[in-house]
Amino acid sequence: MSIKPTIPKGTRDYHPEIVLKRNYIIDVIRDVFTKYGYLEIQTPSFEKRETLAGKYGNEGDRLIFNILNSGEKVRKADLKALNDNKTTEFINSISDKALRYDLTVPLARYVSQHQNEIKFPFKRFQIQNVWRADRPQKGRYQEFTQCDADVIGSDSSYLEYEMIQMYFNVFKNLGFQKIQIKVNHREILSSICRKIELNNNFNDFVTILDKLNKIGSEKVIYELKDKLGLKDKFHPLLNQIFESRNSSQALSLINEQFIDNDNSKKAYEELKNLFDLTLNNKSDVLLDLTLARGLDYYTGIIFEVVSLTNSEIGSIGGGGRYKNLTERFNANNLSGIGISFGLERVYHLMDDNKLFPEEIKSPNDILVVNFGDEFIHDISYVVSQLRTLRNVSVYPDFVKLSKQFTYADKNKYSYVLIYGKEEAQEKVIKIKNLKTGDENKHNLDDSIKNYKF
Repeated sequence: MSIKPTIPKGTRDYHPEIVLKRNYIIDVIRDVFTKYGYLEIQTPSFEKRETLAGKYGNEGDRLIFNILNSGEKVRKADLKALNDNKTTEFINSISDKALRYDLTVPLARYVSQHQNEIKFPFKRFQIQNVWRADRPQKGRYQEFTQCDADVIGSDSSYLEYEMIQMYFNVFKNLGFQKIQIKVNHREILSSICRKIELNNNFNDFVTILDKLNKIGSEKVIYELKDKLGLKDKFHPLLNQIFESRNSSQALSLINEQFIDNDNSKKAYEELKNLFDLTLNNKSDVLLDLTLARGLDYYTGIIFEVVSLTNSEIGSIGGGGRYKNLTERFNANNLSGIGISFGLERVYHLMDDNKLFPEEIKSPNDILVVNFGDEFIHDISYVVSQLRTLRNVSVYPDFVKLSKQFTYADKNKYSYVLIYGKEEAQEKVIKIKNLKTGDENKHNLDDSIKNYKF
């Protein structure tokens, strides 16, 4: 029985022209990361389940792709746990490994494992695939590429400013005209949670607040009331938070309402300091008291980047400060901060808004036209020499000339090299520019360094 060729939902095939565009974005991001002193690392596509579990909150943990044990290990499946609806225990019995959900938790594992080899502060970037069992939609896939930059081993508030500068540099270099970086602080969210008397439900509060852009303020308040018991007297304060229009207004609101201990006071000072540093970009950096970033490991300032030209695709970047992520791996006092670019979403926005350069250079350069084996053999030494300087491909079959030129055109070759019966008699090689139609002749014994392209 024949099998219909399909791919799993939430995944994509990337055609050559798409790969060229994706690599263009990656090259711009990599160039900015490198200019700021970040070094590239890579980690395995899967980790031990115990490394990943419990780092992303209940919602995030649910989206982890677990890898089924093979062979005799499957016999250890805890069927009683399955029958008793104890899902976590059952999964633990059949899976020891999982595909990575993001690049930050594997980084914490990496730093902890190699801390004696690393010089701190450690500035690293990583561009690799991650996997999430999420509902697929435009710009959101179950397999996608993250482009991360992190610093481990420094509490300096300058790093928050540096992360913002890297965001602006990358998106400027990619041609984005209007982006906005939203900023908040997890300690201020904790303070808000205490103020509205939901302090025993912080994770649930953050999860619901994180839905604001999807469901609106009325439904957020309804969920807080229905699921967490929010009192009616706090509705006006929450509406005041939702309606904060600018960073100055939000800072004033924090100062008036949400400084209730040393941690919230320090958080306020960190935010104020950051906005003093980013004064030149104040219209593009917004203190948004509703920004939550649902991942449990964030402890300080958090970021989210949105495009103001297309809001329906969601955030195109995010990150923040985390202080306790390496402790589980027995590496204490290693504060970290990082940002991430969602490559797929950036790609879609650039494609929709025609931000890619008109011609992203194809690696296809010179196509040698095939007039038969004897002619290909005669110029094989020329082809070998040319390959030391240029990308050269030989059309493999002796077919109609029109078919070979159509192939060259469709595959965006810049030149064709022509050597047939007529050229052999003249002892020349012709180089034709496919864009201009110009042709240049060169004697067979000419140095390839003198060839005109």
